[in-house]
Amino acid sequence: MQGEQRARAIFLSLWVIVTAIKTFVAWRLPLFVDEAFYWQEGQHLAAAYSDLPGLTAWLTRLGVEIGGGHRLGLRLPFLLLGALLPWMVARISARWFGGRIGWLAGSLTLLMPLSATLGILAVPDVPMAFTSVLCLGAGAKLLRDVDAGGALLLAAGLLVGALSHYRFIGVIGFGFIALLLLPEGRRMLRDARVWMALTVGIVAWLPLLAWNLGNQDAGLRFQLVERHPWSFQATGLWFLVIQPLLVTPLLCLAMWQVGVAGFRPNHGDTYRVQWRYFALVGGVSTLAIFLFGFFTDVERISFHWPLPGYFALLVAAPVVLSRWPRHWRRITWGLTSVGLLLALAYYVMAATPSLREELAGNKFYPRNFAGWRPLAVAVREELADMPADTKVLAGNFKIGAELGFRLGDASIEVLPHALNDKHGRTAQLALWGLISDGGRSTPRLLVLAPGDQRYRDLLQRYHQVCDLVGPLPPPRVVALDHGNQRFLLFQLPAEKQPGPCVTPAMAWIDTPLPHEEVGKVVEMQGWAFKDGVGLSGVEVLVDGRVMATADYGAEYDVSGYWKISTDPNHPKTGFTARFDTTALAPGRHWLGLRLHGADGSVEDWKEQPFEIPDR
Repeated sequence: MQGEQRARAIFLSLWVIVTAIKTFVAWRLPLFVDEAFYWQEGQHLAAAYSDLPGLTAWLTRLGVEIGGGHRLGLRLPFLLLGALLPWMVARISARWFGGRIGWLAGSLTLLMPLSATLGILAVPDVPMAFTSVLCLGAGAKLLRDVDAGGALLLAAGLLVGALSHYRFIGVIGFGFIALLLLPEGRRMLRDARVWMALTVGIVAWLPLLAWNLGNQDAGLRFQLVERHPWSFQATGLWFLVIQPLLVTPLLCLAMWQVGVAGFRPNHGDTYRVQWRYFALVGGVSTLAIFLFGFFTDVERISFHWPLPGYFALLVAAPVVLSRWPRHWRRITWGLTSVGLLLALAYYVMAATPSLREELAGNKFYPRNFAGWRPLAVAVREELADMPADTKVLAGNFKIGAELGFRLGDASIEVLPHALNDKHGRTAQLALWGLISDGGRSTPRLLVLAPGDQRYRDLLQRYHQVCDLVGPLPPPRVVALDHGNQRFLLFQLPAEKQPGPCVTPAMAWIDTPLPHEEVGKVVEMQGWAFKDGVGLSGVEVLVDGRVMATADYGAEYDVSGYWKISTDPNHPKTGFTARFDTTALAPGRHWLGLRLHGADGSVEDWKEQPFEIPDR
C-alpha cells in the first residue's frame, strides 16, 4: 500500500508539472503550418477533408470558439486530450496489474517524450492516440467478459478513431490480428455485441468514403499511393535509430521485452490473457510500422506513427521493469526524464525568438514555426498602403493558412505549388475555390517564401509565378533569424502587366565558406543575378551593417546551370570584395549581401556564419 501511495504521489506531481509546462509552451509556441491549415479547415466545417477526416478541424473550431483566436485557444481541446492520456493508461494498467503498476505506467506515459508532448500541437495524432487507448481498454475488458458496457466503449473508440485519421485503419487491423492470435480473442469476436460495435466503427468511415467518392478518391490516393514510394529505401534504417532516442533507449528495451513476451503462449503472469493482448497489440503494430518504414514516406514527419502500439506496451512495461536490477530501473527513469526535458526544451527554443535564432543555418532550425507574426505585421503595413479592395495572394498553402490565422481570414487565395500537392491540400483548396490562376480584377499583395523551395528549383518557381501573375515588381523583404526564414511581398496591380519576366535576385557566396574561420582580411567571391533587369550593385553586410561595396560585373558564367536565366548581364554576374575584420570581436558573425536591382529593388540575401578566432 505504501508503494502504491508513493507511486500515486509521483504520478500526480509529474502530471501537474508536465501539464503546466505544456500549457505554457502551447501558449507561447507559434502555430506549426499544419495546425494553421487545420484551423482553416475548421473555419470551413465539413464532414471530411482532402487530408483527414473531420475531427481535427472540428476540435480546432471548438478551441477558437471557446478560447478566441489565440493559438492556446486553438490547442486547448488537444491539450485536454493529451492530459487525459496518462490517466487512461494508468487506469488500464491498474485494472490488470495492480494500483502501483498502474501509477508507474501513467508516470512513464508522462515522461516518454513521444507521449508526454502530445497536446502541445493541434494535430490529429492527439485524438488518434486518445481513441487508440480507449479501444485498447475496451478490448482488454471484453477479453475477460463480453458485456454491453465493454461493447459500447469499443464502439465509441472506433467511432472517434474513424474521425481522427486514415492511419486509424492500421490500429484496427493490428488489434484484429492480436485478437485472432488469442483463443479468447477469437471467442470474443464471435459475440454479436462485439460485431454491433464493429458495425458502428464501419459506419463512422462513411463521411470520409463519401468525400473520396465525390472527389476522385483524392484523399485515399494521397494517403495510400502518392505520398509513399512503395519501393525499398535504405533510409528507413534511420527510423530504427530514431525511435529508441525518441522513447529513450532503456524504456524502448523494456517495451520490446513486453512485445516479445506476447508471443509466448505459456507466459505465466497473472491476467495472462490481458498481458498477451497488450503485448501482441503493441508488438505487432510496432514491428509492422518499422517494416513499412522501409517502403513508405520518409520525407515528412513520421516518427510518431508507432505511438498507438507504444501505449499498449507502456501498460505492461512497469511489470518488466520491476524485474530489472534496481540500478537499471533508476537509470531508465533518469534517461526518460532527460528525454522529456530535451523534447520540451526544443519546443521552448522554437517558441523563443532569441533561442530560435541560435539554430539559424542548422538542419534543426524550426522553419515551420518561425516568422509568421512579423510577416503578418508587414502584410498589414503593405495593405494599408494599397487600395481598399486589395486581397492577399499566397505562394502556397503554408503561407495562406498561417496568414489566414493571423489576419482572421480563412479564404486567402493560393497559387498552384508542388507543396500543395505534396501535402495533399490541393484538392481541398480547389473545393474552397482558393486556387488562383493569377488572374485578377483588383490589386493583390503576393507573398512568397523562397525557403519553401529547393534552391536548385527556385528560379524555375519564380518563372512559374511570372507566368501566372506577370513581371514581379520590387519586393519588400521580411527576413528573420539571419534570413533563414525569408518572405517576399509584391504589390501587384489590378491587371496582369505585359513584359518579360522580372524575378527576385539570386546569389551565392563561394568564399568564405559557411562557418569558416577567417583572418584579418576577408576575400569574398561569388555571383548574383536578377532575371529580367539585372543587378546594379552588391553590398557586403556583416551582422546587418554594410561592411564593403563589392566589385560587381566580373566574368562568372552561371548560365550553364541556370539555363532559363534572362539576366542581361550574363556572363558577367560575378562579384568580389574584401573587408577588414580587426574591428570585429572574436567569435561568430554573420555575412550577408544586399542586392541592388536595376529596377530600384533592394533585397537582403540570406546570411551565413563565419568565425573570427581569438587574437
